[in-house]
Order: sequence, then C-alpha cells, then structure tokens
Amino acid sequence: MTLTERKKAFATLGTFLSQFTPATTQPAEGIPFNEDFFDKYLNLITQSQIHNHWFTLEQVYFATAQWAAALTTENLDKWLDNYNLESVEPKTVALVLAGNIPLVGFHDFISVVLSGHRVLVKLSSNDKYLLPALAQYLVAVAPELKQQITFTEEKLEGFDAVIATGSNNTARYFEYYFKDKPNIIRKNRNSVAVLTGNESKEELFALGEDIFRYFGLGCRNVSKLFVPQGYDFKVFFEAIFPYSEIIHYEKYANNYDYNKAVFLMSNFKLLDNGFLTLKEDSSYASPISSVFYEYYDDIKLIKQKLESESEQIQCIVSNAEFSNAVKFGHTQKPGLLDYADNVDIISFLSKI
Repeated sequence: MTLTERKKAFATLGTFLSQFTPATTQPAEGIPFNEDFFDKYLNLITQSQIHNHWFTLEQVYFATAQWAAALTTENLDKWLDNYNLESVEPKTVALVLAGNIPLVGFHDFISVVLSGHRVLVKLSSNDKYLLPALAQYLVAVAPELKQQITFTEEKLEGFDAVIATGSNNTARYFEYYFKDKPNIIRKNRNSVAVLTGNESKEELFALGEDIFRYFGLGCRNVSKLFVPQGYDFKVFFEAIFPYSEIIHYEKYANNYDYNKAVFLMSNFKLLDNGFLTLKEDSSYASPISSVFYEYYDDIKLIKQKLESESEQIQCIVSNAEFSNAVKFGHTQKPGLLDYADNVDIISFLSKI
C-alpha cells in the first residue's frame, strides 16, 4: 500500500469513530462497513467498564471522540507531510502497550502502520478489546493491512525494533531485554500546572478537566501545582466544584477515602474540598484523588527546575511563558504531532 492509501484508511476510521458520542450515538449514512462494525464497537463501549472498572462510558466516549477528531485527512497530511516515508523498508516493530486509559497506545499503533512497517502488538490486560476492534475495521476498509497487523499474548519474538511503555521499574527490565534492538522505552511521567494567581475562573475550571479526566490516571493528567506564595486555594476550589460528581464513582471514592486517611494518619496538612485533597509535596506523582502543590517565589526558578527535570514531565499547563505550554483544559486533547515524552516516533520509525 502507498502512504496515501494508508492515510485514506485511517481517515475512514476517523469518520467511523465520529458516530460515537454520548448524546447522539447512531449510525450515519455512507459509512463503510457500518453494518458489520457499528453495533460491535458500541457494545465494546458499553461493556468496557466490565473489563476495566476505570473505563466508564464517559471516558471511553471521550477517548473515541478525540481520535475521531484527530483522524482526518487534513490532520494526517499535516502530520506526515514533513517525513519521507515512501522509501521506508518494512520492518516488524513490537509494541508493548500500557492500559491506564482507553486507547492509550493507539498513537504508537497508527504511527507504525502509517509509516509502512509491520506492527506486533502486546496489549495490556487492562485495555485489550478496543484496539483490536479498530484494527479489524481498518482491515475491512483496506484488506492489505492484514499483513501489517498482528496481536500476540505470547513472548515477543521476530521483531526488529520495539516501543515499550511501562513504569520506572518495568522500564529497567525493558532496557535490558530490548538492549540489542532499536527502541523507545517510556517511563513514568507526570504533568504539572504553573499558576500565577491571575487565572480566570474559566481557566481554573478547565484545569479541572486536566486533573479529573480519566480519573487522573494518565501521564497527561495534572498531578502537581506550582503556585505563588500566598496563593488563595479557595478560588481554585470554587472553580473546580462542578467536578464534584466524580466522588459518586465508587472506585474514585474508595481511593479518596483511603489516601486521605493515609495522609491524615501521617499528620500531613491537607486542603480538602470533599472530592480532592491538596498536599504540599515536592514530588510530581500524586495518588488518585489528590494533587500535590509547591509554592514558589520566583517563576524563573520554576522554569529552571522543570527544564532540569524534564524527563519526569509530560505536560506543563500555564499562561506563563513556558516552551510548549499546554492551554488549560487541553492536556487530554493531544494532536498527532504531540509525541509522548517529546520523542519523534515517526522520525524513529523512518530510520530503523
């Protein structure tokens, strides 16, 4: 297949996914293979919470909508036009995917397939149904892709390169096991927000989206706030109050109760609004239902700190002048050019 044909197949997938929204999910006219795949994918959405209790209807619909918006002809062209992929010699690229949020490994998957390589996918047990369903749709649209896509539950063998995502602990294993292959190994990262105290209520409300989307389980979720000395957290709490319904979700509530109890038994000072705790802490990775915060006197020092510790940071949300800062409310709406860990995966794939 040519690159143009592969892009057309993924744009068709994007059109297919655009049918699935919480308010108006119904078959649209003229979507290829809808009779075979619409009900199947709708059932997967509705059953996702059975397979993974964090994958609620709202979260899976949201992830689906983000990919529907991304997979357009215009976006695919803009993304790939600056690369030379027509002369790529096909190799087999193994993917070891995470499963913390729905379709978290889909960008790696489409990158490998669009670049012309064969993909060998090892799914996380936490997210093992959605991606194979989308792959089946792609193969129906473009049968030639069948030779490029393989899923396995066995030990990875017969691959030429690997992209693996895991924790800092599993990354050490990956680095040893895959040391003889071209690789991208992803570790734990977290996202932060740097506030100045001049944010509007609308911006702080949007920050709530960055914190609570996917229950805070993603590396693009904000888990740490940097705030100026004397910052009034009352303004922040008032702005995010509309997200209070999250406490009615049992798994989140259990984490809130447990983590709050642990903090209190350790005599940590907490700020608490009934569905989110704020704890002053120098770490980046906060537990579910909690966000850490740290005061600063000079924002220039925060810029230096984040630059020096960039390997721990996925996104920076701020109105201040940070390079590649993300707008409030947009951390979980990455574009095709927003590479995880800022590693250009297409450039990597074009050179293996």
